[in-house]
Amino acid sequence: MPGPDAEHSEWIDGFLFVGNHLALNYLNTKPVLEEGPRELLPDAAAFGRWLAAAGLVTSARSKSATRAWRRTSKAARSMKELRAFRERLREAVLRIESGSPPAESFVEEVNHLLAKYPRRSVLVRDGRSLVRQYPFEPDEPEAFWPTIGEAVASLLTETDHTRMRQCESCVVHFLDTSKKGSRRWCSMNICGNKVKVASYQRRKRHLASRRSG
Repeated sequence: MPGPDAEHSEWIDGFLFVGNHLALNYLNTKPVLEEGPRELLPDAAAFGRWLAAAGLVTSARSKSATRAWRRTSKAARSMKELRAFRERLREAVLRIESGSPPAESFVEEVNHLLAKYPRRSVLVRDGRSLVRQYPFEPDEPEAFWPTIGEAVASLLTETDHTRMRQCESCVVHFLDTSKKGSRRWCSMNICGNKVKVASYQRRKRHLASRRSG
């Protein structure tokens, strides 16, 4: 279940999309920027905007859904659970990137999500053929769990884990889809150029030191 990175710019409505997978884009909603860690999902309204930025719902549908969420007592609790699950996903991703499997407790949690919140599909006509689609109607705060659960399950089972890595310069994670598989940074624009400039400055200072010595 790849994310929308190939079709979107890196930042959309204040959210970062460089993970090349929906689950990693969700994980990257708490990046560490120059001023420090930033929580991009502080409330249901922000999450609704993220859903729209990720291409899962239209902007109008996002606003409608989050207005409905505010009228329920579940929204704040659901957002707290969403952020907590994101951090448990972070731990699982870090384990995978270090060459270890995710903890059994996390696998069991994902299985629980898949069983409790199955992803609904429907058949629709596409010309003379039938195609399978996955409608997403986030009328209730819990409606996002089928999509999140399926995305995480896809990340754990359908991706090349040797290409899952963390940016060398920040805490952002990504799936390296480059031909050579040698991507080192979340983005050349965000971290790559910064690292290259810093490396150039170090070489320049070293050369100046040798000449002065």
